[in-house]
Amino acid sequence: MNRYLLIALGAALGANARYLVGVWAGNQLGADFPYGTFIVNIVGSFVLGFLLTLGTERLQLSPDTRLLLAVGFLGSFTTFSSYAVESMNLWRDAGLWRGLLNIVGNNLVGLLCAVLGAMLARWLQGGG
Repeated sequence: MNRYLLIALGAALGANARYLVGVWAGNQLGADFPYGTFIVNIVGSFVLGFLLTLGTERLQLSPDTRLLLAVGFLGSFTTFSSYAVESMNLWRDAGLWRGLLNIVGNNLVGLLCAVLGAMLARWLQGGG
């Protein structure tokens, strides 16, 4: 199957799974905290770490299967899982400081960009 179709299929499934987890979490746990996002980020990180480790070291998953599951499904379910595994790999391969730089940089710069994006949207709406 075409690799783009595999990614698209996995992404469609992952996005729907993310939505369902969000709805479930909101109904079960309330809306006072982003429980759905927290759950998909934690579960996605665990599953990606497990899948890539087992799939590379033991099962020898095909490139198509990795595209479907890791890039498509988990990439759509949560990009946080990619960030977590990349940080882990940096920590392991390039040392603690490189891993921490990625963690702190993504969190601080990501938060700053979210604030700047919100400020820009408010400015464009004339709300200052």
